[in-house]
Amino acid sequence: MKPIILALTAFVCAASLTACGSSTGDRAISGAGIGAGVGALGGLMLGSPLEGALIGGAVGAGAGALTKEKDVNLGRPVWR
Repeated sequence: MKPIILALTAFVCAASLTACGSSTGDRAISGAGIGAGVGALGGLMLGSPLEGALIGGAVGAGAGALTKEKDVNLGRPVWR
């Protein structure tokens, strides 16, 4: 039962953060959220969802901060 709840939580978090934004901070935050969700799902399949979420969040935040709006633009963030 726990893995299903974790997977659903990760999906909801990632879905709610699908917009990237235009500022570096917005892109880093949304990238971290998306990366953590995807990392948790990958970690769930490999046995360590928390570790996957931490690694995915770090990679996602870095990718979000390093990309520009013209490179990847998924729209306005939900929190704006």
